[in-house]
Amino acid sequence: MCDDHTEADNAAFLKAAMSRRSFGAATAAAGAMFVLPRVANALPVKGRDVTITTANGTCDAYYVAPASGRHPAVMVWPDIFGLRPAFRQMADRLAESGYAVLTVNPFYRSLTAPALLASGAREAIFAKAAEARKALTPEAVIVDATSFVAFLDKQAEVDTKRGVGTTGYCMGGPLVMQTAAAVPDRVRAGGSFHGGGLAAEPILALVPKMKASFLIAIAENDDAKVPAEKDAVKAAMDAAGRPAEIEVYKGTLHGWCPPDSPVYNPAQAERAWERLLALFGKALA
Repeated sequence: MCDDHTEADNAAFLKAAMSRRSFGAATAAAGAMFVLPRVANALPVKGRDVTITTANGTCDAYYVAPASGRHPAVMVWPDIFGLRPAFRQMADRLAESGYAVLTVNPFYRSLTAPALLASGAREAIFAKAAEARKALTPEAVIVDATSFVAFLDKQAEVDTKRGVGTTGYCMGGPLVMQTAAAVPDRVRAGGSFHGGGLAAEPILALVPKMKASFLIAIAENDDAKVPAEKDAVKAAMDAAGRPAEIEVYKGTLHGWCPPDSPVYNPAQAERAWERLLALFGKALA
């Protein structure tokens, strides 16, 4: 989804569920993210800002990994609001679970992540990101996916004998699919969270090229709009022999996973997180 209609739907739901005063307070506090639960037996981690040179320019990104040892790599595509503190927190948490994590600025062709965040309020950021998103053509995603995986494979903390995972949120959902198809010999697991457009014909046509297993976690209001989408994705995965856990998460709205989202659903976000770790534990072993 990730469009103006979804934003309006979520706002309408929130407004209907609370008084005008509490709605105003909730929207004003939308940028104040929840603190994610601590990882059991969390590993100490080290993170740093990095830049990655691609054929299309220089991408700013955040890389974090356990402080010692070699680990499977994971590449993260943020939602339309880009690389920001919430996604850094999510990356740190995944690294604490034993993964070397690269979270990228998908809009680097147009602007840096700090420049996007400095655009103003949520509506202004959305508008600027939507314009920058137009540069993410299928050809551009191939450039990015291959460049980002190559970067990961050069890091001392990455165990290149193990597969790479990739996750995507909102607009990042189809980017996960495209990444799995672009680098099939490395990408062995993909997680899409409230991803939109997964059943678009150009995306489904890529499924036979993939070698990954998938977790596809769908928001309930997204499914209500396009209930046939999950069936089309399942049919394509089944036809290609690709393992895929596809589920509608009850009571969720589009954008329920990032902790700074106004529709963040802690209980269901945790369940999706646990399913992601289960996928990675199996597919990247």
